[in-house]
Amino acid sequence: MTSPKEVALAELPSSAPSVEEPVSAAILTTGTGSEKSNGMDDYAQLKRRMLQATLIATATAVPITALVFDLSTAASLLVGALAGLLYLRLLSRSVDKLGNGAKSVGKVQLLVPVVLVVASARIHQLDLLPALIGFLLYKPALLIQGLLEARSSSSGR
Repeated sequence: MTSPKEVALAELPSSAPSVEEPVSAAILTTGTGSEKSNGMDDYAQLKRRMLQATLIATATAVPITALVFDLSTAASLLVGALAGLLYLRLLSRSVDKLGNGAKSVGKVQLLVPVVLVVASARIHQLDLLPALIGFLLYKPALLIQGLLEARSSSSGR
């Protein structure tokens, strides 16, 4: 004779998670899992667009700086922009960990501007102001992405 538990388990659809499966697997197999997956896909796409926009801003700003000023200033801007990309990447990794049990955003990425300032003080070929401006080149990319998102959400209504 079958027990009530076996009967209840037999009546469950095959896509339903078992009791032994972890909670994350249960979320992925339910109907709301596809919505969560879609949100994570959107987030991954946003991260990629942010990095690409920052690279485009860097690829535009460095040659213009080399033409208007000198190669030393352009090199400082490039070093700062690379530090900004590293900062953005570390920040996105830290935010990624929030969903996996972390309670707050890590502080490792905050070392990047500190190291940039210390490096510009120690290395005489590296100018502080162009390096900091290069570091902040990720901000226009952030603003542009925010404006594009706002425009697409308002036109989608």
